[in-house]
Amino acid sequence: MERKNISALPLAILLAAAASPALAADPIKIGVDTPITGTYAPIGQQVRWGLDLAAKEVNAAGGIMGRQIQLIYEDEEANPSVAVQKADKLFQVDKVDFLTGTVNSGSTLAVGQLAERAGKLIATTVSFADSITGDKCSPNVFRVNARAEQQSAALAAWLAKDKPNPKVYSLGPDYEMGRSTVAAFQKGVKERGGTNLGEVFAPLDSKDYTQYFGQIRAARPQVLYTSVAGNDTVRLLTQMQDFGLLNNMLIVGASGTVTSQNINAMGSAADGFVTGVGYSPQIDAPENKKFLDAFRAEFKTDPDLFAADSYGLIYFYKAAVEKAGSTDTDKVRAAMRGLEWMTPQGMKTMRAGDHQAVQKMYVVRVDKGKFNIIGEVPGDQAIGPVTCTRW
Repeated sequence: MERKNISALPLAILLAAAASPALAADPIKIGVDTPITGTYAPIGQQVRWGLDLAAKEVNAAGGIMGRQIQLIYEDEEANPSVAVQKADKLFQVDKVDFLTGTVNSGSTLAVGQLAERAGKLIATTVSFADSITGDKCSPNVFRVNARAEQQSAALAAWLAKDKPNPKVYSLGPDYEMGRSTVAAFQKGVKERGGTNLGEVFAPLDSKDYTQYFGQIRAARPQVLYTSVAGNDTVRLLTQMQDFGLLNNMLIVGASGTVTSQNINAMGSAADGFVTGVGYSPQIDAPENKKFLDAFRAEFKTDPDLFAADSYGLIYFYKAAVEKAGSTDTDKVRAAMRGLEWMTPQGMKTMRAGDHQAVQKMYVVRVDKGKFNIIGEVPGDQAIGPVTCTRW
């Protein structure tokens, strides 16, 4: 009798294991190669929050094709060489099915090359550089957030009405994203009758921006455009306020310059800042209300565009895998092209010709810590033409 019970024990364990949903299928592994430390750590924090919330929701609803999502994080430090090392580890050691999280545009471009060699897909929810879905496009790279030209189109269109024929000076971070955003905005200003007075590019993580103030004053611009981000924005705008440069200039910039993560550190220095952006907590849509309520309950703060786009990415990947019926790279890539999916911003479409998401763009002005929507541009008017020629 005793021997019979012992022999039955393995069968009982097998039956229990078969009945357990957690053991029913291997998880879908998504690598997240994002800055956890450094000047862009606040952006990485919003990326993590957005991904974590969406993965939690999807897993609670049964996962993707019955498989749970497992997020595996690595710190890319907003450094392209580090990002490639961490991505290689995620691909080769962790065997992730998909990768996201890169913030620095140089990181996205470098990791995209690695992904192409490894036969894996990646998507950025943050990087702005037009080249990512333009002349340096890759068949294995997708972008769910708005690129520089989309942001600039919305901002330049608003500026042409609010301040016709403006005289503009630009200050950007000295790497791919900074130069791309400045070029896109200058193009939009010129097309609408404005004048570009000059530009300067500061190293990432600059501590002292006052060295550029003499050049800015000498140019006598009506508008200063900037695309610095994270902690760099805090230093730039507070130093400009201390030196009186905010009194007679309109400050406009990229959508990642002032966010819910760094706005409190700037206080009144952020007031009046205007940007073209793909997300604001004030978007009046049921999808955004649901997202806002869940985000605030989970993290006790408001999301910014990086959290919203990262949240939407999980649902983009879920829709593509379910459409493909597989996590196979070739099948998922084909499913992603032309895919429509719902996000907190509303419906987005992944343009097949360059892997760039099409979405409505908003013009937002900061007032006492609030991101107030003061204008909008339809997605098809902001997107610009396909310039990718890889496929």
